[in-house]
Amino acid sequence: MGMEQVIKQLNEVYLGKEDVVRLCCTALLAEGHILLEDVPGTGKTLLAKTIAASFDGVFSRIQFTADLLPSDVIGADYFNMQTQTFDHRQGPIFANIVLIDEINRAVPRTQSALLEAMEERQVSIGGETYPMPKPFFVIATQNPIESAGTFPLPDAQLDRFLISIPVGYPDVAEERELLLQVMRQTRKTVEAVATLNELRRAQEEVKQVSIQDDVLDYLLGLVHATREHASVEVGVSPRGAIALMRASQSYAYLNDRLYVIPEDVKAVAPYVLSHRLTLTLEGGIKSTKQDIIRYILDTVSVPVES
Repeated sequence: MGMEQVIKQLNEVYLGKEDVVRLCCTALLAEGHILLEDVPGTGKTLLAKTIAASFDGVFSRIQFTADLLPSDVIGADYFNMQTQTFDHRQGPIFANIVLIDEINRAVPRTQSALLEAMEERQVSIGGETYPMPKPFFVIATQNPIESAGTFPLPDAQLDRFLISIPVGYPDVAEERELLLQVMRQTRKTVEAVATLNELRRAQEEVKQVSIQDDVLDYLLGLVHATREHASVEVGVSPRGAIALMRASQSYAYLNDRLYVIPEDVKAVAPYVLSHRLTLTLEGGIKSTKQDIIRYILDTVSVPVES
């Protein structure tokens, strides 16, 4: 299957972040969207563009700015003077893989234009509904350290992303290799190594990955623990529980298994659950969302294989 070649190419281009690459492919196979978060210059846009270029589908990049309008994203109906009728113009959101750069720079009105497309795979324009192409996959980036001129994503928008990944810096050895490749002009050229048909086939196979009752109970135990934690005002929703299940199935599939084990759930839980929490005022002062998920993973009992 082409996903092995995709992962290999991503690791050759995006050096030193095999865990991030695997998480991105996990979301892709689970038909989920990705939010990449970290400081500028850590390769978020490069990673997104490399994922897109690895497939033979239609790629679109949208730079979010404060003056961007919803019609600039989803399209609009316009009056054709020649035909004296209204024609429809599709926006750049109509692509298989859409990169949204600096998503928190757009005003809430434009951010909300993404909600229907990301969740329902359709957009409504002028009373008509237009389906998104299949597959449809959004990769968004944001720089959390820049607050001037930004509009933080509301919880409803964050919940549309299957996973949120803090990209982080490469280690010294990998960054040295990066500098050498740039200096020698030997950076790998990205090419399409998988087809959309292969991707769609793999996405259907992921849905057939089985989950035993004890593992499903463990997954639900993690979700319910987020709702009962003293520092959490709003815990993970049922949609978040479905996201954790789908991501666990996908992660198991990437590890050549047709069944989910607790380690799959634990591997993806920090990236699926953290951005779905709303902390109390006191909780936000004392700890972070990531700290709370780590605590829950350490305290909820893991089923033992019999």
